[in-house]
Amino acid sequence: MKKDIHPKNYRLVVFKDMSNDHAFMSRSTINTKETIVWEDGNEYPLVKLEISNTSHPFYTGKMKLVDTAGRVDKFNNKYKKYQEARNANK
Repeated sequence: MKKDIHPKNYRLVVFKDMSNDHAFMSRSTINTKETIVWEDGNEYPLVKLEISNTSHPFYTGKMKLVDTAGRVDKFNNKYKKYQEARNANK
């Protein structure tokens, strides 16, 4: 095995799912500017997530659209002509 290829600066980091406010702590080397006070009263670096296992449809079994930056609207506008032609042929 190669020596010194893995980072040495692992630390506890809080990851927070912004769609449902679920937070969990894990070890990571990610750099962040934000911090949060965790349940134990200590302050830890914070990483904000758009989606996690508590909000992803694969894990929850519920279909939920998470539209950040208008991706769904952009997709619908891009394929609007195709959808209209398809509906006209029915």
